[in-house]
Amino acid sequence: MKRRRRTEILINGSPSLAEEMAESILESYEVKVIQKPEHGLVMMKVRETSKKSLFYPGEVLVTECKVQVEGKVGIGIVTGDKPELARHLAIIDAGYQANVPETMKWDGLLGNEEQAIAQAKAVEKQSILKTKVNFETMDVS
Repeated sequence: MKRRRRTEILINGSPSLAEEMAESILESYEVKVIQKPEHGLVMMKVRETSKKSLFYPGEVLVTECKVQVEGKVGIGIVTGDKPELARHLAIIDAGYQANVPETMKWDGLLGNEEQAIAQAKAVEKQSILKTKVNFETMDVS
């Protein structure tokens, strides 16, 4: 599983999943903190739809962390003030970079979480669509 997809699942999914995965690495390996969770600002990039051009509407606050597991560096970046999640993401990323055996079972957990996220979004979409007004059938008197 690619880093971007894995990170999106961990950020949008249950916070306990990222914590459990990081704890399994912490129990078995030495985790060296390279950069403790710190705040920073990142330029937000948006693509304008009609001309397909890029522009930068402003900055967004992020929390970033870097750790090392088995000689491999992992990075965790998350929007907002979430130092624990950034640390967990960095540990998980370092575990994948080091190709530790624990990562073999994680793909199944991440796949299940991805399905749960999709189901939650579908339920939310259905509840929003219930409020949609059809102006063609609306009786105007």
